[in-house]
This record gives sequence, structure tokens and C-alpha cells, in this order.
Amino acid sequence: MVAVCVCVADSVIEALKAISVSTELTEEELKPHLDTLLAALLEKKKDAAVEIARSGILPTLAQALQSKSSLSCQVALVVAEMAREAAVRDPCIEAGLVKVLLPHLNSNSQEMLLNTGRAIGRICFDNSYQQDQLVQSGVIPRLLTIMREYPENDPLVNVCLLALCNLADMDSARESLAELDVADVLKFQLKRAPDAERRHVILEILGSLGESDTLKLQFAESGVPEGLSEMIRGLQGGADPHDLCSIKIASNLIVSLLLGDESMQKCFGEGSGLVYQDVLSWLQSSNTQLQLSGALAIANFARNDSNCVKMLDLGVVPHILTLLEQHVDEGDVSVQHAGLSALRNLAIPATNKVRMLEDGVTERIKTLLRSDMPPVQFKLLGTLRMMVDGQEEAALVLGRDSVLLARVMEWCEAKDHAGVRGEASRLLAALIRHSRSPEVVCAVARADGVRHLISMATSEHVIMQNEALVALAIASAIDIESMKDPFRVAELLPLLKKMLDDPLGAVEVKFSALGLICSLAKSSLMKEELSSLNMKESLSKLADHSSSKLASQASSILAILSDTS
Repeated sequence: MVAVCVCVADSVIEALKAISVSTELTEEELKPHLDTLLAALLEKKKDAAVEIARSGILPTLAQALQSKSSLSCQVALVVAEMAREAAVRDPCIEAGLVKVLLPHLNSNSQEMLLNTGRAIGRICFDNSYQQDQLVQSGVIPRLLTIMREYPENDPLVNVCLLALCNLADMDSARESLAELDVADVLKFQLKRAPDAERRHVILEILGSLGESDTLKLQFAESGVPEGLSEMIRGLQGGADPHDLCSIKIASNLIVSLLLGDESMQKCFGEGSGLVYQDVLSWLQSSNTQLQLSGALAIANFARNDSNCVKMLDLGVVPHILTLLEQHVDEGDVSVQHAGLSALRNLAIPATNKVRMLEDGVTERIKTLLRSDMPPVQFKLLGTLRMMVDGQEEAALVLGRDSVLLARVMEWCEAKDHAGVRGEASRLLAALIRHSRSPEVVCAVARADGVRHLISMATSEHVIMQNEALVALAIASAIDIESMKDPFRVAELLPLLKKMLDDPLGAVEVKFSALGLICSLAKSSLMKEELSSLNMKESLSKLADHSSSKLASQASSILAILSDTS
């Protein structure tokens, strides 16, 4: 006969039998049996944990824990080792082990705390109901107290951090932590983290908790961003992949903490904040991840006018431009996108626009025109549009630039990217609206841009329709001769009539359409075409419109069209 291999040793079976059949075992008699079970578990004997759970001794273990016997520490260790196996976790919960383990988190023994923490953590792993029960039972303050009492006990701190990491996504846990000074504990442990693994657990906790606005502000007030900055400084320059990963997580975390207005302002510190100073150095780093986080952070700092003006005073723009130029060819698309976002935000205050134009910003960012990456094209167009907003001189310079216009025309026809198409058309409209220059109108017409503006006038977005119609009205008033042929080819007049007749059309779009019709009606040739199209009928209906502004404009144009002199 062939011998059958028994996975669980005879000694384990004997120990289980002895524990399960007797309720009268003394602690002295129970201990060697526990030693046997523990040895089997620590040796990773196959199926040992499952056999222990099946044997029916879990209530006996729960009783030993409840009575707080001298064996409690050993029992907690047996349970912790068993709970490595997912299959035994539910039986442990059903036997009430979590409930009897919890009071032991108040033990004065560090070994008991370690075994208890591991046992509870493993049993409740990936069990949201049990985790919620833990939070309700007050486990969060206890975890922080343990880390404060034994901050140098690395195995124990690790257990507490892993527990927090598993609970940090829960709203109830965040509410509990918001009332405690969790930031100081985490900051201290981050500073003394012995390895990347520990750092990553702490960073993950900070990331989860930082999604709460209350904790975001608490972190800023407790110096968490400064602690993260300091950690990044200490790791910079190395090539260890774990350290580079820590840098990535920490810099992303700083960017996310800057999304809160109050926390962002605190980190900015009127331009002298440590975090802001470090962010500036990231822009000049050779680490692409830090460059990206630096540009995103500047874009976040540039969320109000006073910060934008201050940053311009402190000379942030040349750093961003240099960064963008580094990535023009074969560069990182995310860095270019983030850098342009920062420039766009910085250009929002009118005073900054003037200064940035004087510093040659538009000339330098035009090097990005050769980018073939749609996200960069999209952001570049938006940035240029922001730069010319209300700036006649800038609109004139860009509007006469044949290389720029040729590239914008290509992007107006970007088949696979509606965003790029829309932004290209909006920049064309902006160049005409803000320059009001015959040279720009002529240049746009020569570049075949008028048809793109007419197409934009039919956009589903009201703001884009208005921008296009206003630009076309200005262009018509300045140079009707250049406009006539493109208007006919694109059948603009029937399109305008349709806009006026549309019962669901927005009032502001109809008003802009009337502005364009008024401009056209001043040309004798276009006036005839308007009359032959029976535009008067559409205007007569609008003359009775509930919007007095619209009605008045329609009546004025009717008078022009009816004037035969």
C-alpha cells in the first residue's frame, strides 16, 4: 500500500482534540497545546489555520481572551497567524474574536498590543462592515494613542499605520480623525520612516485623508506640506526606484493639498512660503515628475489675482518658459500641458498680461506651435487666447503672424480633436475682436479663416456662437470686400435668417446675429441680398419680441433695409 501524506501533523490534531474536548484545562495544561498550534502556523504548515478553525476551538480561544488570562498574548498571536488565511476570517468573526480582542488594545504590554493589532487587522482586512464597526467602537483614537506612546516601536507603529491605511477611505474614520491631531503623528513617523515601504503607507494615508477639506486645512496648519517638501529634498538626486516613487507620490500629494483655497494660501505665504520656494526649484529639476508637479502647483497657486501678480514680481515666468522649451521636441506632454496651464492662469490679471507681453512670452511659447500632441495644442491655443484678451497690441502682432495663422488653420480642421478645433476657431475670433484691425481681418481672410468663423457661429455652445458672430460683425464693418465671397460660399445669410427664426434660439445669440446683419446692411450689395432673402419678415417678428433690447435692434435694422435713399 502507498502511504497517504497528511498535511496537518498528528501533534496538531492531538492538540486540537485536547482543547476541544475539555472545558476544564488549566492555563498550564492549555499552554503546550497552544505552543503546538503556534509552531504549525509559524512553520506555514498547509491547511493548519483551516483545520484549527474547523476544529471548533475558536470559542475556547475567545473565552481565554475575554477572561484576560496569562495566555491572552499567546492566544492573540495564534489568532493573528491564523488570520493570514482569508478562509478563516469569517469563522473568527462569527466566534466573536474581534469583540474580545478590542479591549486588549488598551493593554500596557507592547507585545500584546502588537499581537492584538495584527489579529484585528488581518481578520477585518477588506471587510467594510467590520471596519465600520471598528471605527464605531473607537479604535481610531486608540491607534493614535499607541503611536504616541510607543513612537519608536517600529513593528507596533507599522501595525497601527496599516490599520489607519485600511480605514482612511471611510467617511466615519475621517470624521473621527478630524477631531484628533493625526497630522503631527503622521508627520513625525514620515520623518523617521526607516524605508520606502513605511513612507508609502504614510503617504497613502495622507492622500486618502487629504480628500477631506477639513483635514486638508488641518494638514496645512500642521506643516504636512513642509514635511513632504523636506522628504523630497532628502531623496532628490538619487536613482533608487523606491525613492523616485516616494518623490512622485509626495509631490502629487502636495499638488492635491493646494486644491484647498486656505491650505494653498498658507503654503504660498505671500511668495515666501517654504513649499512655494521648493516648488520653484522643482521647475528647474531634472526629474520630470517634479517638473510636472511644480508646474501644476504654480497653476494652483495662480488661482487669485494677488498671487498671480506676486509670482510675476518674483520672476516665476522665465522658469516656466525654460521648462516648456526643454520639452518642445520629444518632450513630456503632461509637463507642457501643466506649464501652459500655469501661464494661462498667470495671464488672467490684466496687469500681468501687459507685463508678460513686454517680456516676450508670446514669442517664446510660439515655439510650441510645432507640437503634434492635441493636449498641448489645445492648451497652447487657450493660453494665446488669454494673452490677447483685451490686449490690442498683442492681438495685432499675433493676427499678422502668417506662420501662426497657417498653423491655427490646420488646427481648425483637426478631425480627431473637437477641443483643438474649437480653441483654434476661438483664437481666430479673439484676434479680430481684440485687434479690430484691417490688417488682421485681411490676414485672416487671406488664410481662409472666415469659413471657420462661420462654422463656429453654428456651434452648440452659446459663448462660441457669440464670439464668432461678434468677430464676423467687426470684420464686415472693417473690410466687407474681403468678406463677401467667403460669406456667399458658406451661405451665411440663410444661416443668419435661420438663427433669427429659431424659436428655441438664445436671445444673446439672436442679438449677436442682429449685430452682424446690421453691419452687412450698411453695404449696398449685401443689403440687396438681405432683402431678396426676405430678411425683413424675420426682423418684423423680432420687433415684437419680449426682450426690448432685441426688439429695438430688429426695428433699427428694419429701418435701414427699408431706406431706399
